[in-house]
Amino acid sequence: MLDDYAGIFVLLIVAAAFFLFITFIGHRFGPRRPRAHKAEPYEPGITTLGPTRRQVPIKLFRVAVLFVLFGVQVVFMYPWAVLFHNADERAFLFVEMLIFMALLLVGLAYAWKVGALEWD
Repeated sequence: MLDDYAGIFVLLIVAAAFFLFITFIGHRFGPRRPRAHKAEPYEPGITTLGPTRRQVPIKLFRVAVLFVLFGVQVVFMYPWAVLFHNADERAFLFVEMLIFMALLLVGLAYAWKVGALEWD
């Protein structure tokens, strides 16, 4: 069983080591040119007067989480459909997907109830 995934584990380890190596090289040998304008927040075309911290509305994060949630749903449905097409145990796979969709619908109903889909 683990032999089937050994290549993936090796690839993840190599990718992590490469990332850490590149990050180390960049911090160790990269140019350091601190300037006052680099520390300022970015506002296109507007000279800032005073502090520029803006509060991002929580509704933006709610919509983003819902978008990711339903995006993951679609990502899980494609391999399921391929497996469903080639499987002998279609009834089990169908019930499994119904349970998955029911859980997502419960989450959507809850988000709708608490007003996460309202954008005023």
